[in-house]
Amino acid sequence: MNVRRDKSDHLFSRAVDVIPGGIYGHVAPIAGMPRNFPHYISSASGCRFEDVDGNEWLDFMCGFGAILHGYSNSEIDDAANTQRSKGAIFNQPSPVMVELAELLTCKIDFADWSVFAKNGSDLTTWAIRVAREYTGRPYVIKAKEVYHGVDAWCDPGFGGRIKDDRSSILEFAWNDLDELHELLDSHQDQVSSIILTPYHHAAFAPSVLPADDFWPNIEKKCNDLGIVLILDDVRAGGRLHDYGSHRYFNFSPDLSIYSKALGNGYAISACVGKEFLRNASKEVFLTGSCWNDAVAMAAALKSLEISSSQRVAESVLTKGDYFCQGLQNRAKKYGFPLCMTGPSSMPYPWFEGDENLFRIQKFCEFAAKRCLYFHPHHNWFISNAHQYSDLDQALELADEAMKDLSEFERT
Repeated sequence: MNVRRDKSDHLFSRAVDVIPGGIYGHVAPIAGMPRNFPHYISSASGCRFEDVDGNEWLDFMCGFGAILHGYSNSEIDDAANTQRSKGAIFNQPSPVMVELAELLTCKIDFADWSVFAKNGSDLTTWAIRVAREYTGRPYVIKAKEVYHGVDAWCDPGFGGRIKDDRSSILEFAWNDLDELHELLDSHQDQVSSIILTPYHHAAFAPSVLPADDFWPNIEKKCNDLGIVLILDDVRAGGRLHDYGSHRYFNFSPDLSIYSKALGNGYAISACVGKEFLRNASKEVFLTGSCWNDAVAMAAALKSLEISSSQRVAESVLTKGDYFCQGLQNRAKKYGFPLCMTGPSSMPYPWFEGDENLFRIQKFCEFAAKRCLYFHPHHNWFISNAHQYSDLDQALELADEAMKDLSEFERT
């Protein structure tokens, strides 16, 4: 199948003149995306999008996790448009902010208060400052190879950083509790917080679930040592449990940050916290001209309502089980040892022995020739808009791509 690219390539050539790199960030062509991926998208609905050349793609990235209920969800868009008709940005907050905070503190079992911003980076960085304010301690512990945002203390790049940006950041290998305990012993009474994702979802590597004793041990250590436990639930939030991934893994953080699926594509993030951190949170400055956006908050209210009423987290996990098993079976058919790592609602595909990522890169390239949007080095996403007929179609197209991959490797 020939995927048309003329308009996309033309737009990119124009963009290079006026935007550094043409496209920046994790979707830039230089970031290792398959060469036949589209540069620009014109519209999207459900689990499909159309690029500027008119190709319709069956999508398994869901706006890199921001779309949980499907693109252009009519209920969410209607709620957003109703609020938009009244206004989005005002001098003061709108009532919908109070309604959203009330809903989050009601439904998230440990939460006593909420604050809002626009993306995950805003609030992961704010959360570690709250922990420092509360404890009076400088150090932050995180897992190695984990993305917590674009700020200098945690971003995956090197540009514009100075040595001091990470002088107070300590790291340990995921699931290695001995290494964590060594850090805590060597920095006694100096660690303000431990910030972690609910499971290990690094790029360019298989996802790793927490060991059985991981979260119980982390939670106990934080409680015993007066360390603030921060959950970065930006990516997984809403996909493992409707009201927080901590419920899926059975632990209780002190602060938790949500974004992505919270607004189903409308830009919003939230941090919720326990009562003992309320006063510290008031001391750490938090503001932005667009952070009180009532339209995004109205979308988030409806998104959460749909998640609860339709049990969406359970739904996408069940659909993910079906899809992941089907894809692994088709890979096995062609002799490929494929493991869909991590939770099935947001799996990371890993071909055993493919440390240089050549095989997954070629597979995603062959899939893209069929307008099947699989990312070669990021976890995928299942949305509730994926129907079983869509999953079956994707599996058939993936089978064709596996066949092409098998023939390619034989030549």
